[in-house]
Order: sequence, then C-alpha cells, then structure tokens
Amino acid sequence: MDSDNRPGTVDPSSIPYDIPTSARAYGWMLGGKDNYEVDRDFLLSTLPSFPECVDIARQNREFLFRVVRYLTREAGIRQFIDMGCGLPTDDNVHQVAQRFAPDARVVYVDIDPIVLAHGRALLADDASTTVIQGDMRDQKEILGHPDVVRLIDFDEPVAVLFLSVGHHLVDADGPRHVLRTLIDRAAPGSLLGFSQVVADDPARGAAMTAHISGGGVPWQTRTPAEVDALLEGLDPVEPGLVNLVDWRPDAGQPPLAPVDPDLVPYLGATEANKGIYEYGGVLRPARRDG
Repeated sequence: MDSDNRPGTVDPSSIPYDIPTSARAYGWMLGGKDNYEVDRDFLLSTLPSFPECVDIARQNREFLFRVVRYLTREAGIRQFIDMGCGLPTDDNVHQVAQRFAPDARVVYVDIDPIVLAHGRALLADDASTTVIQGDMRDQKEILGHPDVVRLIDFDEPVAVLFLSVGHHLVDADGPRHVLRTLIDRAAPGSLLGFSQVVADDPARGAAMTAHISGGGVPWQTRTPAEVDALLEGLDPVEPGLVNLVDWRPDAGQPPLAPVDPDLVPYLGATEANKGIYEYGGVLRPARRDG
C-alpha cells in the first residue's frame, strides 16, 4: 500500500498499463476521461457480446444516488465505507451524503492506484472524507487502517457499500466473509448496500465470466438466486433485492454525464436484452435474539 499521504501522489510504477482495470473501464462508461487504450479496447471487445454493460454501469451509478439519499435521510446514517469506490465522478458518495447530511463521514476504498491519486486530489481539503488504497477482500487490513479508525465509529451505525463490485468477489475469495466482516461488527442500525451483475441464463453468465476474467479483470456473473444465497442472513429493506432500476426509482434525480461517442450505440441495450442486469439493494443484519 502506498504510504505517501501527499494529495495526488502515487507511484507511477504501480499503475497497470498493460491490462484493463474495472475502475477505469467503469469510469469510461460513466463519461469519465481517466482511462487508457487498454481499458477502452477491452470494453469495446466486450460490448458486442454483452451490450448491456453500458446501461448497467449507469443504472448502478443512479442507484448509488438513491441508496445514499435513503441511508442519510431515512435511515439516519452519518458514516460510510465505500468498497471498490472507483474513480471520482459526479455525485460521489460523500457529495450525495453531505448534500442531505453535512456531518456525514466517508472512507473510500479501492485497489487501483489511479483511484488513490485522483481521490486524494479531490479530497485534499475535506477532513471528513478520505480514500485509502486497499483490497476489499482483506477486510481485516481495512478495519485496522488509521483513516478508518479516525473517521469510523463502529459503536454508531455505519453503511458499508459494495456497489457494483459483488461480481469482482469470486467464490474463491470467500465473499460471504468479505461482505459480513464489517457489518457484523457495526452497531445496530448499520446497513449494507450491495449490487452486482447477474444473468438469468447461467450459460450466458458463464460466457460473460469467461470473457471478462480472461481479459484480466476478476469477475463472476451470478444468477439472482446465487446472490440471494450469498446474502443469506441479511434482511433486505423494501423493495428487496431487485433489478436496480426497480429500487425506489426516481425520474427526477440528477442526470449522469454523457457517454463517449464510441459507447452511444450501446445505450438502451437493456431494453431489448433483459436477461443480464445489475441486481441488489440495501440490507440489514438479521436481528439477533437476546
């Protein structure tokens, strides 16, 4: 992990230029510019077979706004840990949270060193928000990070967000443990936000997994039933675990940045192809008796 705390500082040798990264590819679909040819080429090789990806990324970003708004306004959450946060764009978690609760505190976690650099630059003057470079699969390390200790009080409710990163937690990573470590430690009233790409057809999901993981990005497309099993023991808040477009939809929420012209042909693909989509919701630990 990079130990230099200067805003925007990152070791250039730690940046992967020869393989795509999920943060950079995802950011490109949201209208971001911080990506490389390897990311764009990989995504453009993926979209002919899985054109839904652009819509899915953007639907998840819209879901993030609604989730954080719910967590602050209705659930009273004032502290957030955002796992696999990705590159900064419009309406990041801290911006949405502080819009509705100015005293909200946020820790962003991502393994991509470019996320660290951009996040530090964005947050240089914000004492209530920080970004740390960490592997979300190593929850013990994240839990002990000095910035987590400084900003997050586990004696108070906390929201732990795994938004559009569930598919990066393959079964070999022990995803149940990863998802439950922090939320099980947190105070009553804490909530987990979760979403991941699913396929109704297991064969098409397996093909998607093979293509994306074969390109160097850890990936496991699951069926909705497999996600339900992964989250067993957690109780979804209304409307439950659903296609993200059906989670408290709001046509009046802020719009996203426009996509690159190369991606425009893929907009709207989820209208014609409904078998692959992003699935998730907000969950609370099941109440313990006694």
